[in-house]
Amino acid sequence: MRVAAVTLAALAATGCMSRAGSDKATRGPSADLQIEISIRGSEAPTKVWTLRCPRSGTLPDAATACSKLAGVKDPFAPVPKGTACTQIYGGPEIAHVSGTFNGERVDTEFSRGDGCEIERWNRVGFLFPSVS
Repeated sequence: MRVAAVTLAALAATGCMSRAGSDKATRGPSADLQIEISIRGSEAPTKVWTLRCPRSGTLPDAATACSKLAGVKDPFAPVPKGTACTQIYGGPEIAHVSGTFNGERVDTEFSRGDGCEIERWNRVGFLFPSVS
């Protein structure tokens, strides 16, 4: 009888923990971001959007952006120092992202000045609507 009670308690605890973990995964990331896009060397005005996850802000299709952001590992991490990058140019756009993401402060810049920066931009390109 005692073994059955311990087993039931363990199963109940495991079930509760897996539900709590899946609830967090279902909710997705928490974000309160400001996204500014400008064009280097241009007098065009800087465009500004907000993104508040789970699904609001002025960024077009904010709900989809939040869902996609949930699938990107370390979306705001810089290119690691010492990384060899191809010397190709992807364009004059610069994006500045600031705010919070999953409780962590974000204040970073994206550009397309070389292959590494282009790859970094493309990982989160859904945050950068067309600047045309």
